[in-house]
Amino acid sequence: MAAVPAPIPISLSTSSVYPGTTASGFEAAKRLGYDGVEVMVGIDSVSADIAQVKSLSEFHEIPIHAIHAPCLLVTQRVWGIEPWGKLIKSAEMAHEVGADTVVVHPPFRWQRDYARGFVQGIADLEKETDMVFAVENMYPWRTGQREFQAYAPGWDPVVQDYAHVTLDLSHSATAQGDPVQMAKDLGGRLAHIHMADGAGSAKDEHMIPGRGTQPCQEFLEQAAAQGFKGHIVVEINTRKAADQLAREADLLEALAFIRLHFDG
Repeated sequence: MAAVPAPIPISLSTSSVYPGTTASGFEAAKRLGYDGVEVMVGIDSVSADIAQVKSLSEFHEIPIHAIHAPCLLVTQRVWGIEPWGKLIKSAEMAHEVGADTVVVHPPFRWQRDYARGFVQGIADLEKETDMVFAVENMYPWRTGQREFQAYAPGWDPVVQDYAHVTLDLSHSATAQGDPVQMAKDLGGRLAHIHMADGAGSAKDEHMIPGRGTQPCQEFLEQAAAQGFKGHIVVEINTRKAADQLAREADLLEALAFIRLHFDG
């Protein structure tokens, strides 16, 4: 009898418990039945400390599947101000804690030198560090009727020559895009998934899958059908949860949605 393939592991981004800490993200992931953790390197000093992150993984007996490099406006000074240095440090953390993927955003347009060589630089960095750098889809910034292209060489990684891509469904909602078609277009380049939802507003909402307008079920079915073997990570916004029990209910709902609809 043929062996039944193991299910795709589902991880929790530590950003999903914000304003909770990195430590509380590990605790929630383990207790709620997630298979792993994605560490969002951010303003919580623990998230940027390799030894402490590794200790959290060992203490809670839960693996770290990915490291999200500090790419946000609020993390511009985490691990220095040189962007390539941040990515090298992210790969160092990933190797040390046993992760196999680094998630990275495309540069902001005003980071001109960084943006100019970004596509080739990512390819070179993958070879040098033996690490997957999965570039994430972003979105145009919109204010009323105005639209601003904040990222270079662009917010859409599908049209760039990246070997590995992260597809975030909150971001595809903000971009008013079709994640199912994006998955088809990416094919084997789809290496990492940030599972969320959105209603298509100008705000990056990170709703619970199934509560917005994105075709979350169809997307998961498409990813499974095309043989996706990367990591699926719940990256949702629980800041408006009334209390800890409500936050945990949201995290459990997101986990159950993925397990129900992804059959890979």
